[in-house]
Amino acid sequence: MKHHPFEPARLISGVAALSVGAGYGLDALGIWHAPGPWLLLAVPAGLFLSGITAAVRAAARYRRPEDT
Repeated sequence: MKHHPFEPARLISGVAALSVGAGYGLDALGIWHAPGPWLLLAVPAGLFLSGITAAVRAAARYRRPEDT
């Protein structure tokens, strides 16, 4: 099996999308009343956190040691 590098930004965006989907699914089943604005704000918040995580990881990965 081919191994892929771990990408935490994709993990965060996937968890955010799954949580929104689960929230709407539970609301459709009548198990939990999902607050609409909060679920709609969860997607941009997850993408924002994903972007920050990707930027931090890229900065840490391609950081060059200082010449002394």
